[in-house]
Amino acid sequence: MKDFNKLSERQRNMLRYIDNYISENGYPPTIRQIGENTGINSTSVVNYNLNKLVAAGYLTRSQHVSRGLRLTVPVPGSDRKPGKKAVHVAPARPSVYVIGTIFASEPVPVPEDYHYDEDDLIEVTADMLAGTDPDEAFALRVKGDSMVDAMIREGDIVVFRRQETAKNGDMVAVWLTERNETTLKYFFKEGTRIRLQPAHPHMDPIFVDPKTCRIEGKVLSVIRQL
Repeated sequence: MKDFNKLSERQRNMLRYIDNYISENGYPPTIRQIGENTGINSTSVVNYNLNKLVAAGYLTRSQHVSRGLRLTVPVPGSDRKPGKKAVHVAPARPSVYVIGTIFASEPVPVPEDYHYDEDDLIEVTADMLAGTDPDEAFALRVKGDSMVDAMIREGDIVVFRRQETAKNGDMVAVWLTERNETTLKYFFKEGTRIRLQPAHPHMDPIFVDPKTCRIEGKVLSVIRQL
């Protein structure tokens, strides 16, 4: 038996809350729920302590399943044994992280840091990944309307495959390194320059030096939330 008392008070409270939540609901809480119910304001702090509990052998985590926490040892004071009550999980479907925003507009500055947690996981279907390993995929929310003629609107979620190359006509997430700006456009290599083409009748293409244009990912699919 692990020594529960060697954990910090915060970590003990987190384990008790997770245990109670699973007992009442049959599935684990999200990171935000854990923070809200244990007095922790930062999801980063919750995530840090969950990783500590995983390392200490109290929990397991699935990084690509929403609510992917599992208790591995009994929590003192609880009459529930780990795994005693079934955890209701939807049939296995791939999930990807929504890691931030992509601008379908004029290029805008890239955020200094992307923070995401299990609440940012979205389920997708296998055909939306087109054979891509979920570990090699990510998603971004769209802001702007420069790709409206490609049926991509502000508020949509675009799923990408991580890759650093593109063929002419690919729709890609591009980081313009010289300006530290990012955008979503069609990619065309034309001689000594790159043309980033919007799908909007009133917007002009952007021309850049290949040395300052870094491909971050190729569009796989688009999710529209009605």
